[in-house]
Amino acid sequence: VTQRRDTEREKDDLLRQKEILLQEMQHRVANSLQIIASILLLKARTVQSEEIRLHLHDAHQRVMSVATAQQQLQASGLNESIEIGPYLSKLCDSLAKSMIGDRRPLSIKVQATSGAAISSEAVSLGLIVTELVINALKHAFPSGETGEIVVSYDARGSGWRLSVSDNGPGPAEVGDEGPQIGLGTSIVEALSRQLDATVEKSGGPQGTTVSIIAGAAAEGC
Repeated sequence: VTQRRDTEREKDDLLRQKEILLQEMQHRVANSLQIIASILLLKARTVQSEEIRLHLHDAHQRVMSVATAQQQLQASGLNESIEIGPYLSKLCDSLAKSMIGDRRPLSIKVQATSGAAISSEAVSLGLIVTELVINALKHAFPSGETGEIVVSYDARGSGWRLSVSDNGPGPAEVGDEGPQIGLGTSIVEALSRQLDATVEKSGGPQGTTVSIIAGAAAEGC
């Protein structure tokens, strides 16, 4: 009995040490991402080439997207369950503050049913949302129109559907080869495959919707 208690105590100590190391690693990663984002932004302000400046701003946004999603992971342990609705609301609030602010007449709205996922899957969902929001901000409102981006999450039995919609006119010809085959789309498709989900896109002059569908939700489409 004493040996069993000693073994359990040792296991608890190891688990606590693992949690402390995980938190420290997350803190260091967050700090490193913030530093990298700041350097990219400073560099973008000093270069003469407009093309290079745009690439640096694009890199800055993507680093910030990872940092924003990673901040939500800090609040939970590895593979702990996270409620998707509140997670996406906090994420989109952060995206709106950092990428829209008072500069553009746009808003981001979240609509979500109850549903949870382990932290690693939640972060993948967060990165998908961030890429789709970035894409909408870049291409849905080319002339600075007033508009809205809606992020919706609907859990259906063993499946779910995640959608990002905008009400902007979009590029001249939605559906042609263009922004949807860029880096952002490649990231979304890769993350969707990791989640065993499919990507669907529909668009027109009244807006564009990209949906990520998994499990029973995909079978019901």
